Amino acid sequence: MDAERLSRVTSMLGEVSARPVLDRFLVLVTELLSVTAAAVAVIGDGQHQGAVAVSDPGYAPVDDLQFSLGEGPCLDARRRARPVLVADLGGADGSWPAFASEAIRHGVRAVFAFPLSVGAQSLGVLSLYRDAPGPLEGGDLADAIELSHVATHLLLGVQAGLVPGTVPDRLGEILDHRAQVHQATGMIAAQLETDVATALSRLRAHAWSHDRSIDDVSQDVVDRVLRFEPDQP
Repeated sequence: MDAERLSRVTSMLGEVSARPVLDRFLVLVTELLSVTAAAVAVIGDGQHQGAVAVSDPGYAPVDDLQFSLGEGPCLDARRRARPVLVADLGGADGSWPAFASEAIRHGVRAVFAFPLSVGAQSLGVLSLYRDAPGPLEGGDLADAIELSHVATHLLLGVQAGLVPGTVPDRLGEILDHRAQVHQATGMIAAQLETDVATALSRLRAHAWSHDRSIDDVSQDVVDRVLRFEPDQP
């Protein structure tokens, strides 16, 4: 990273602000690199748990798509333990057919995901989004990797500052909202006499095939408006 970029990162980290440092850092990342938005998400048990920080709230639904659909660059970066770099989502429908089309519909054309870890411990993923196709050029890729290390330490700081048993505010809101999804998943598992993972897959598939959000379908299940049958697609 060149001296000017490093100076901007150092200066930002030393600022006193009411806005969380991880959010401010992600805004700076979008300014330093040729990307439109950035997010840091927690990944656990093979699932996208939620973004704890985003540079632009308008892109939060794009990152959270990976929970609704069960696929995407965050999950692959975490599973492979290496960056996932997609210069053009238009050609990624073979890897993530649902995520690619939905992300493009939200205006995202390229995505770059970097796993955040300390040793063997995985913490989350830094995702960079761009509204135009194209690779990270010049020194941007090397700098993105360095910035992912900074994001790792900032995420550790966020976790260290939490009262035991609590989660960051934004993640807490997401988990509260997803409680309904988990309730619906449990009901579907009972209806189909199957495991929770299979039930969640069926819930996602139903939402996708009917062009509805997973939250709306979950509400119908919880309200007993919708019931899943073993032979139901």
